[in-house]
Amino acid sequence: MPKTEIRVGGLGGQGVILCGSIIGKAAAIHDGKHAAMIQAFGPEARGSACSAQVIVSDEPIGYPYVKNPDVLVLMSPDAYKLFAPTVKPGGLILHESELVHPDKDLPAGVKTIGIPATRFAEELGRRLVLNIVMVGFFAGTTGLVSYEAVEKAVLDSVPKGTEDLNSRALKKGFEFGRQVSGR
Repeated sequence: MPKTEIRVGGLGGQGVILCGSIIGKAAAIHDGKHAAMIQAFGPEARGSACSAQVIVSDEPIGYPYVKNPDVLVLMSPDAYKLFAPTVKPGGLILHESELVHPDKDLPAGVKTIGIPATRFAEELGRRLVLNIVMVGFFAGTTGLVSYEAVEKAVLDSVPKGTEDLNSRALKKGFEFGRQVSGR
């Protein structure tokens, strides 16, 4: 697998950093790949811009910063406005479909796939698992990390007592991702 640059963007409180961390952990610890992650967030904790940069590769990673991501995972309109112009031509934008509405001004060949992740999270009983739905959606659409690896990373990362809810959120996002991407 060549080096894949991923940026997760959204608002503080949506679990953006945890989403990026789980993707990196799944790749590096459970799938035996190399991964690096950088995170950034505004001075306010909730409601401000937040992003995680993740690189996944079969080879060691010499530079951990993402400039032009292959894959964008976007959970807010502000993240879309900020990061969509940076996606590589031919790249992929995965987005929260009820919050983010892609326009036509994207680099050549960029594909967009949406998921109503917030609604799915609410249907599962907790809006807070939006990020885990997005992790599953990422794994299901891209195939960059295996379901088994991402499931182990989720269970290692979520608070005790929430494992069942988070497992259901992961599965919901993964299955939806497989369905809409034809994987």
